[in-house]
Amino acid sequence: MALEEAQKAIQLLFSKIIDIKEKAEKSEEMVKEITRDIKQLDHAKRHLTSSITTLNHLHMLVGGVDSLSNLIRRRQYGEVANLLQGVLNVLEHFEKYMEIPQIRQLADRVKHIQNEVGNQIISDFEEAFQGVGAKYGPNSQAQLAEACRVVNVLDPKVKRDLLTWFIKLQLSEYLVLFGENQDVAWLDKIDRRYAWIKRTLVEFEEKFGKMFPKDWEVSERICVEFCKVTRKELANIMTKRSPEIEVKLLLFAIQRTMNFEALLDKRFSGSTIVGDKGSTDHKTEPVSSVNPFEEKTTNPFENDTDNTTDDEMKNSKTLSPFRGIISKCFEPHLNVYIASQDKNLEELIGRFVEDFKAHGHPRLDSEESSNVLPSCADLFVFYKKCMVQCSQLSTGQPMIALTKTFQKYLKEFAAKILMNNLPKMPNQPSAGISTASGLIQSILKDTEGDAPKFTEEEQCLICSILCTAEYCMETTQQLEGKLKEKVNKELVEKIHLNAEQDTFHNVISHCIQLLVTDLEGACDPALTAMSKLPWQTVEAVGDQSNYITAITSHLKQNLPVIRDNLASSRKYFTLFCVKFANSFIPKFISHLYKCKPISTVGAEQLLLDTHSLKTILLDLPSLGSQVNRKAPASYTKIVVKGMTKAEMILKVVMSPSGPPQGFVDNYIKLLADTDISEFQRVLDMKGLKKSEQNTLLDLFRAQMPSRNPDNTGTNTPATPEQESSRIRRLEKLIKKRL
Repeated sequence: MALEEAQKAIQLLFSKIIDIKEKAEKSEEMVKEITRDIKQLDHAKRHLTSSITTLNHLHMLVGGVDSLSNLIRRRQYGEVANLLQGVLNVLEHFEKYMEIPQIRQLADRVKHIQNEVGNQIISDFEEAFQGVGAKYGPNSQAQLAEACRVVNVLDPKVKRDLLTWFIKLQLSEYLVLFGENQDVAWLDKIDRRYAWIKRTLVEFEEKFGKMFPKDWEVSERICVEFCKVTRKELANIMTKRSPEIEVKLLLFAIQRTMNFEALLDKRFSGSTIVGDKGSTDHKTEPVSSVNPFEEKTTNPFENDTDNTTDDEMKNSKTLSPFRGIISKCFEPHLNVYIASQDKNLEELIGRFVEDFKAHGHPRLDSEESSNVLPSCADLFVFYKKCMVQCSQLSTGQPMIALTKTFQKYLKEFAAKILMNNLPKMPNQPSAGISTASGLIQSILKDTEGDAPKFTEEEQCLICSILCTAEYCMETTQQLEGKLKEKVNKELVEKIHLNAEQDTFHNVISHCIQLLVTDLEGACDPALTAMSKLPWQTVEAVGDQSNYITAITSHLKQNLPVIRDNLASSRKYFTLFCVKFANSFIPKFISHLYKCKPISTVGAEQLLLDTHSLKTILLDLPSLGSQVNRKAPASYTKIVVKGMTKAEMILKVVMSPSGPPQGFVDNYIKLLADTDISEFQRVLDMKGLKKSEQNTLLDLFRAQMPSRNPDNTGTNTPATPEQESSRIRRLEKLIKKRL
């Protein structure tokens, strides 16, 4: 029963749902019918509104065109300006209707009216500025001012033509007064040109300033055209009279012109120039104010005292459109300026030479004093002044020419001031002396005692020139950077001072070599004495030998002088020590080979001396110094390697020669990097018999074939024994003749 009632209720509910759905569909159809009518009404309203607006615009256009014609005939330019702008705005609405003949006719009529009014206004200006009006101004300035408002609405060409005519009119007097055949046209009276334009601009502002719209910048346009005409006229007259151009006259004209350009930059915005060239030419990169050189020195290119001036110059170069607008015409004639600077630099170098002869090199009287020649600082200060002045005149090819002049006199300075004043090596043989002559001098030197050497004054001079060359090398690098900053970007690649830096680097290398040769040469008598001692008769090992004491004394005497004078060039003092070690240690080993024959006790004494010398050499950089500074690792490595080889040689000499195979093995173990000639010298030091030597040599060759692939060829060098016998015979011959 309950189930039947539930089913009836569900059926009733279902029928109601179907009924509601049918009613909803009917309502939807009704809404669609209503909205369809509304949409049609909306479209009709929109079209009606557009039609009414277009008809109104057409009415305004027709009426405006008729009114314009009447106003133009009556020259009522104030009303024409407003009405013409409105007509043009209305005409824009008919762009899409231009296919309609009537609309096209109206558009053509408007264009004709524009051309007509443009020609009429130019004619009005020409008529107004005839006769008295050209001098005192036209009577109808108010009407012409309104005409300018009309010109603003017209094609830009009308404005350009009007301004071109007017500016030409204003400058007509200038072209007559300053013609090529006039006295005032030459460079010495260039001030009069700029005085004339200043006076003309003042008169223009008083008479016609209110007639033209401010945004036309008529004063600036007159001035810009004046600059262009002046640049052309000056270029022509300078080309024709180039032999008459002197550097003082040229610099006077350039300075006056640049002052005038700076005045224009303050007075005008330069918008007319930038507008003509395009805005991209006026954009600049921010100028960095960071000094790229951090150390505080006397270098004129570091810590500039005129940073502000340089920055201002950079800004004027990049931001001012008036910079060079006239002065560019002087650029082709700047060779006169470069030639003048060349002459000045030649005189400056000559004065430096005389000053050095008169006063010599500076002394290190205190910690604050410098031994750098003051002439080099004077040279670079002069360079800086020339560079700044030239960059103000031009940043083009003249800067490249000036750079070449700089290069020339940097080399002159290196040759005449630095290299020419270096002391010569005492008793330095000429390049053509043969080996025999060198040997004779060597023997004579040995018989005379101490080797000649530089005095302390000469050592100080060499150090002074070294420090000066280092200063010049570093400053030349910075000069190159400054020149590249000043010059035009497309010319940067043409500026290179690498060759000049290499020249100063060669001076430094030569100075170091002189000091090394002098220090090493003064040790030669002690080394010669070592090689002549009877090492076979030494019976007991004592303290270090006298020759070591002599070398030590000599090093302690000379090293402090060199170190103190190279205090500002620490890296080159280290290089000096390295070169000395690289040169002296092989020479010591060479003299060690001459100590023959050597007994075991003698070898022990030599080993003690070698160790003492090694200790001295390791301490060489700080020898005699109150501050015990650790020697550089690179230097220590060279000394340890070289002197260890000397110690190993002596240890081999001390070792017994039998059994032969054991001796050879021990030699190769102690002296791995060796050859047959060194092995022969060690055998000579031991004083072995020829037969014993041959046995050991055969074993050595068999054990180390890769080092001596051709032991028995025709190119085999003479053995040390043969060589020494030749020397002995030559010594005997010389002593006989003496």
